[in-house]
Amino acid sequence: MEKVTLNVQGMSCGHCVKAVEGSVGALNGVSNVKVHLENGTVDVEFNKDVVTIDTIKETIDDQGYDVK
Repeated sequence: MEKVTLNVQGMSCGHCVKAVEGSVGALNGVSNVKVHLENGTVDVEFNKDVVTIDTIKETIDDQGYDVK
């Protein structure tokens, strides 16, 4: 398993947390996702043989947030 912390801009409330955790958590190969609103970060544990970091970033971007 790979672990990565992404800097994500635009998250500000519980809806943002649910949108990001729900969409990323639904990806095949993602085992854990945790949003930290206070620092604007998202921790993701995933199997790099099943899902790419680019797919994870695109999924967050599709929810309307900027991944830096």
